[in-house]
Amino acid sequence: MLSAVKGLSRYHTEKSLEAHLLERSHRAENGCLIIHGYGPRRGTHQKVAGRAWAHIAAYVVLVGGYDPALDVDQTCGAADCIEPTHLRQVSRTEACRSRTQPARCRNGHDRELDPATGRYRRVCRTCNREAQRRWREREAAEVARARAAYGRS
Repeated sequence: MLSAVKGLSRYHTEKSLEAHLLERSHRAENGCLIIHGYGPRRGTHQKVAGRAWAHIAAYVVLVGGYDPALDVDQTCGAADCIEPTHLRQVSRTEACRSRTQPARCRNGHDRELDPATGRYRRVCRTCNREAQRRWREREAAEVARARAAYGRS
């Protein structure tokens, strides 16, 4: 069954992978089993044992009955949780439907609802305006360098 997990190191057996996952994790106050994978950021999906996603490897080893055609979803909402009671397999449609969108962007700006879809816009207007300003400055600097190289001022 381990061969169905993409990116998993072929040197792991089910017992060794289970031990590897449990030694790299700790129990949180809310009951989640939080894994410390290769990534430095907490709260995001983690990779372990090669390039395999930790929650998928944990589902295979700790729960069993893995179907590669379905997604592994955490019911608790914590992306780095590998608690077996929090893992379930659902279709891609169901996994996307259950996701929540934050009302603020990662820079803390309020995001507005898209009237066509009823969901929050992917990029807030403030961040979009700043990104466009930075792009225009880079383009202007590139044009100025090209003119200076050509002999114009």
